[in-house]
Amino acid sequence: MADAALPPATDKMPRYLQVAADLRDAIGAGDYADGRQFPTETLLCETYHASRFTIREALKRLQAEGLIARKRGSGTTVQPAAARGGALHQPMGNVGELLQYARDSTVVYAEHECGPLPAIVGDQIEGEASGQWRCFYGIRRRPSDALPIATTRAYFHERLGHAIDQLDLSAGTLFSQIERLAGVSIGRVTQDIQAVAADTGTAVALEVEEDTPVLRIIRCYLDPKGRLYEISVSHHPGNRFAYAMHIDLDI
Repeated sequence: MADAALPPATDKMPRYLQVAADLRDAIGAGDYADGRQFPTETLLCETYHASRFTIREALKRLQAEGLIARKRGSGTTVQPAAARGGALHQPMGNVGELLQYARDSTVVYAEHECGPLPAIVGDQIEGEASGQWRCFYGIRRRPSDALPIATTRAYFHERLGHAIDQLDLSAGTLFSQIERLAGVSIGRVTQDIQAVAADTGTAVALEVEEDTPVLRIIRCYLDPKGRLYEISVSHHPGNRFAYAMHIDLDI
């Protein structure tokens, strides 16, 4: 593992968040797939020229997101992907599971439009959504499937500034890039799930008949202060996507 050249920590992005973002990108790129062992704390300290405290805080963040599992005596391992043949089963228990879904599929975004949030989206969400939004559109696929599994429009608020221009539109995980580029962290994610009829554009993109029932997921990303900065609107064909949620009971 080569030394990682990270920029100095700033008020916007503490060192441990930079390390976490870099490791998150590596996990998303599949660098630790196929059972390859995740680096030890000692190796990560050497690689990032960071203290053990910084590395542990970064790993705690990845563990809280569900990306890695840590067991005494067993080391650190990357959590397995959620897809299991047939329809794609996406669990939603934490942000890490969103990244697992993105890791097993590909999408290339293109800038679609810029302006106020469309009323059809704004009417479906809670919270302040005024201002200018930039939209990116993409069609998501899995390598093993000939048919697409989703269309997605991702909206970014103007307060994110030039960070939006720096997004890698071929990386497929735009929300995780924004954390690093804009120095914003995810405080809360909300989502609205509804079965709707596919309009003409969605039907063509998903290769289904118009008015076919599809699953629409509107996901809102808020910072720790409760400010809305990203919204994604995805449409999934019902026979290619299944949605699962796990609930841990505190007894």
